[in-house]
Amino acid sequence: MVENFSNAQRAQVLTEALPYIKKFNGKVVVIKYGGNAMINEQLKQQVMEDIALLWLIGVKVVLVHGGGPEISDTMKKLGKEAVFIDGLRVTDKETVDIVQMVLAGKVNKSLVTLLQMKGGHAVGLSGMDGGMIEARVKDEKLGYVGEITKIRTQPITDLLEKNYIPVISTVASDREGNTYNINGDTAAAYIAGALGAEKLFMMTDIAGILRDRDDPTTLIKHLTVSEAKGLYEDGVISGGMIPKVDCCIEAIEHGVKNVIIMDGRTPHSILIELLTNEGAGTMVVGD
Repeated sequence: MVENFSNAQRAQVLTEALPYIKKFNGKVVVIKYGGNAMINEQLKQQVMEDIALLWLIGVKVVLVHGGGPEISDTMKKLGKEAVFIDGLRVTDKETVDIVQMVLAGKVNKSLVTLLQMKGGHAVGLSGMDGGMIEARVKDEKLGYVGEITKIRTQPITDLLEKNYIPVISTVASDREGNTYNINGDTAAAYIAGALGAEKLFMMTDIAGILRDRDDPTTLIKHLTVSEAKGLYEDGVISGGMIPKVDCCIEAIEHGVKNVIIMDGRTPHSILIELLTNEGAGTMVVGD
């Protein structure tokens, strides 16, 4: 615990972080936030502290968030059952209204408020604001689940230039005014790519990509895109990890320098990855 550090030890920690602070000052970093790290209140506080700290040292942080458990909980309260196909929520007209209400309203504004309590300056946006995320129907059987057709970065870059933290909920619209539910990982990958971000952090519920999913010591710390594609064929990347790694590759192919799949349940994992030589999770890079 930091409380047990001597003043000299604290000074040493700060000194060791200095090269990383210099490296990432003024750089854009996108963080995809959701899952257990969002449900657990103590972890949520720590994630917001990490983001506020990065902002205070000059890192341009863009926070993209989901809120699946909150949506399911609200649907249950309204007597509506959540249905999923291949991990995607079937979204009829009533459900997409709930998604918009929960993500763009309750979840988004609670994160903005938390960031401001931690000392950051944040502004909440949805993908509908400024036409930031344009979408179309992904698959008729999924209803109003969207496939991204266009990203407009100006609403985000305007906020970054004014020294705000953009907090983005992943709902989108089309030119006819329909609202769409967008997968958070996909939205984060497209946004990071469009911004040419230095890093994209994908916060998940596991340590990263494991050679043996039942053994955390088999964590793969570094992967190229080609190596990742090979792991699909070997069955190492399977199930729910496939769409996450797909998003990593998508982000890198769109210009992100590297993507980190990390365990959002680990306290201060963002700071460990960005400001130390230890790193956290699996880093995916281009070939």
